[in-house]
Amino acid sequence: MRSMTETVPSGSASDEDSNVHMNYALVSALVAFAVAQAIKVLTTWYKEKRWDIKQLVGSGGMPSSHSATVTALAAAVGFQDGIGGTTFAIALILACVVMYDASGVRLHAGRQAELLNQIVYELPAEHPLADSRPLRELLGHTPPQVAAGALLGFFTAAIVHLITQAATMA
Repeated sequence: MRSMTETVPSGSASDEDSNVHMNYALVSALVAFAVAQAIKVLTTWYKEKRWDIKQLVGSGGMPSSHSATVTALAAAVGFQDGIGGTTFAIALILACVVMYDASGVRLHAGRQAELLNQIVYELPAEHPLADSRPLRELLGHTPPQVAAGALLGFFTAAIVHLITQAATMA
């Protein structure tokens, strides 16, 4: 591993490592996010027999794309740099905070939004809040959705790691 003060001559093999397409951890995280969001579109079609392209950018649902993304990032850092370093510790703590938030605070905020929407729906038509726009209800994730996202993220990072290793050996 290079120190922060060490310079790399232009045109060397290490220049390739600084390219975004060669950033294994970033690629793993982005692929995990994209796969999780695509799975949401497919599961919506399977369950509701309709295509909902908004699922590609929406939050909530199965699997958690937040969990997949941060787990893939942490796993990729662990695979690449080992689990004993500061970078892995930061990525792991970030992943834990994001997954805790997704299954805790955001899940309960979504449930509160559901109740508030029901209250507003039952208001008389002349009430000033009767015409308010409904709150978004699908904000967080259940623990199984978080776990599925974490597994997806780990396996995505492992597959990208194997592909990267095979490419560097060729």
